[in-house]
Amino acid sequence: MKTKYQQGMHGQDEAEIFLKSKNYKILERNYRIRTGEIDLIARDGSFIVFIEVKYRRSVSYGFPREAVGRVKQEKIIRTAMHYIATKKLENQDCRFDVVEVLHQNGNIHINHIENAFAVS
Repeated sequence: MKTKYQQGMHGQDEAEIFLKSKNYKILERNYRIRTGEIDLIARDGSFIVFIEVKYRRSVSYGFPREAVGRVKQEKIIRTAMHYIATKKLENQDCRFDVVEVLHQNGNIHINHIENAFAVS
């Protein structure tokens, strides 16, 4: 049986394959700073996209997207601002997406939520 970490990495692998099939260019994976992490950073046309991947084996505790609450969003936004400043991308359009990966009954279902949340 896979550990929770291994399951999460499997979910990220599936999300990355899915996004590449939509012509996203993956720029970073597991971008970390002291105060937060972003699972995937990609380019979609003119947008830099900061992507939170949520993997679940069931919906008994709710849909994966429901785990991206306000506190998690704020951490992702702070980390994204650091990335933007470090890479000197201040004039780039950006957005925050969530990719749900649900692995149930041997099937994988992916739901890509564009503009899942915004900087407030």
